[in-house]
Amino acid sequence: MLAVDLGTSGCKCALVSLAGQVKAWAFRPVALHVDGVSAEQEPEDWWRAFMEAAAEVLARDTAWHDSVVAVCCSTQGEGTVCVDSSGQAIGRAMTWLDMRGAAAIARRARGVVNVAGYSPLKLLAWLRKSGGVPALSGKDSAGHIAYIRDQEPQRYEATHQFLNVLDYMNLRLTGRFCATRDSILTTWATDNRDAHHVRYDNGLLSALRVEAGKLPEIVKSTEVLGPLRPEVASALGLPSNTRVVAGAIDTSAVAVGGGAVRDFEAHLNLGTSSWLGAHVPFKKTDVFSKIASVPCAIDGRYLAIAMQSAAGANLSFLRDRILFHPDELMRDEQRPDVYQVLDRIAARVPAGARGLIYTPWLFGERTPVDDASLRAGLFNLSLEHSREDMIRAFLEGVALNTRWMLEPFARFTGRPLQSIAAVGGGAQSDLWCQIMADVTGHAIRQPESPIQANAMGAAFIAGVGLGEMSFDDVPRLVRTRRVYEPAAAHRRLYDDRFATFKEVRQRLAPIYRKLNPPREVMA
Repeated sequence: MLAVDLGTSGCKCALVSLAGQVKAWAFRPVALHVDGVSAEQEPEDWWRAFMEAAAEVLARDTAWHDSVVAVCCSTQGEGTVCVDSSGQAIGRAMTWLDMRGAAAIARRARGVVNVAGYSPLKLLAWLRKSGGVPALSGKDSAGHIAYIRDQEPQRYEATHQFLNVLDYMNLRLTGRFCATRDSILTTWATDNRDAHHVRYDNGLLSALRVEAGKLPEIVKSTEVLGPLRPEVASALGLPSNTRVVAGAIDTSAVAVGGGAVRDFEAHLNLGTSSWLGAHVPFKKTDVFSKIASVPCAIDGRYLAIAMQSAAGANLSFLRDRILFHPDELMRDEQRPDVYQVLDRIAARVPAGARGLIYTPWLFGERTPVDDASLRAGLFNLSLEHSREDMIRAFLEGVALNTRWMLEPFARFTGRPLQSIAAVGGGAQSDLWCQIMADVTGHAIRQPESPIQANAMGAAFIAGVGLGEMSFDDVPRLVRTRRVYEPAAAHRRLYDDRFATFKEVRQRLAPIYRKLNPPREVMA
């Protein structure tokens, strides 16, 4: 399988066997354009990164060209691409970090009387049918579409269909306009009460103020969409009968690739953002903690998800904006293998980072509070601290935020969580996995190739779609490298740090709201 993992930072292509072995992989970065609350990417950059990474992988062994039977994508979610009837993108894509739709969604969500910013009747309809609600931060597809309709009417009228990132890639691969049950989710325009039959709901479409024709056909993640477009197959040197399987967004694919396909088995993705997830047999929503179980890659099942806006993004921020920022202090310095160096430095610092606490809310937060005004910060900084302590505090801050999500997540699933599979780029760090175990109090299970979980998930989804395997086969195919047990000696320390972490948020939230008020956009 040629498995595609397109995240915010770039595109990874991997050749993966149905036995779960990654034969080769390559990566190409993709630029993120941030301006205030705007966060965009060029769809053409996604495609170029895919074609270059796929070509590099296939060039390593010409025999691989004929062995590829399918292409399947896993991508970042909650992106929005406007495309015309010929499939051409109209402008840049709005990503999951883009908050320009906050005011437009607020107008659609509220009524005369409101509960947490929503009309009670609208809130009830969204929760009952879809299981979730549009984020008041405007970060999801509903917010993006609302913003474009209200603020860019010409672009809205020119749009044939609004596509998520996965949908756009599948369009480029096959020429077919479609969305999967998980990629269409955060339009919040679908009735998800029957996990086998997700469909658009006229009432929810009306609340969003979008015509049904501007949203794509909905298919299963395992559906074979058709053959690869001839020009793409030719450019990559693949057989003309190479099939394309619909695939899934990253939250769904990583759950499969991490091996957590049985009900109530938890996984933690440590990528640019982070999330806790577990498959469950029921549709449910926790309004207060912003956790919901939603359609996923496995037909008839739901995936419970708690989202954290920034995880690995904190380390890339530390690397790019502080340690190696290209200014007069450091213009021509060569970067080492930064993350391995950060691990070595942080390992020298005692647990608790000598009293330094970091809050990882670089771009607001989503779970267990949906608050776009929150921001990151280092607390209790003194002359005794050095950047070594700061690095350790960054790692611990993300772990503390993960523990904050774990409390309502365990209540949501209705049973205590056992070990947690850690996947994503951050899970390659032995130190971070141990910190996660110590801070959360849960054993952390590290697969052999945690950074490949998305690609492996895409490959397994393709295998199921082609009838070559079932999801029940996945657990035995995902091999564990190591299990990190919580250190009893650190339990009291991190219990105290966690209590302080939550208190910092509670006390500073009013100040953050004052400093970072929603940017109202005039209609």
